[in-house]
Amino acid sequence: MTKAQATGKPRQRAPSKRALATRTRVFDAAEKVFADRGFDGATIRMIATEAGEPLGTIHHHGGGKDALFRQTVARRAATLSQARLEALARLEAPATMAVVLEAFIRPFFDLAIQEPRWRNYARLVAFVSVDDRWRALSAECFDPTAEVFLAEIKHLAPHATPQQTAEAFVFTVAAMLALLTSQGRISDLAGGSPAPPARIDHLVAFCAAGFTA
Repeated sequence: MTKAQATGKPRQRAPSKRALATRTRVFDAAEKVFADRGFDGATIRMIATEAGEPLGTIHHHGGGKDALFRQTVARRAATLSQARLEALARLEAPATMAVVLEAFIRPFFDLAIQEPRWRNYARLVAFVSVDDRWRALSAECFDPTAEVFLAEIKHLAPHATPQQTAEAFVFTVAAMLALLTSQGRISDLAGGSPAPPARIDHLVAFCAAGFTA
């Protein structure tokens, strides 16, 4: 007797490749529209147009706008967290502030190089980070990993107060997201010359100095 027969529940089929591809297309579209428009400016119809799918498909995979937004933010969080924790685990003791911060920062850039849609996700994370409506969502998606890194940072800067450490960490996240999403602005301020690849080493040094200021 199968487990389904024993419980009296029908066995659920795994999603087909076509269904999975449609779901990915829906969430990629949602990610781009939310990144471009923010939560308030985005509509389900815009997302449907971007995805090339009917409205019913968007509702089927994501629910209403609030639920779709939450799922879109959460979708990549585990992958980012894993990449950061693996980078931290590879560090050799004794670690410095700079190498700990690089383990937090560099994985986001590496993922964005592998798949440019991660830059849309960075813009989405920036929206979530500054809007109090999404504090609980941000805490759920990002705080467990942040707390691991904060523990390492506190060990390296034992004389800093919790307030000082938290402020410097928020400044680090803001600077990271700015560099991920603002290459065009950097080019403009540099006189219109094409922006070179992101200088992660420059960003890390800048942020590390903030923890010792």
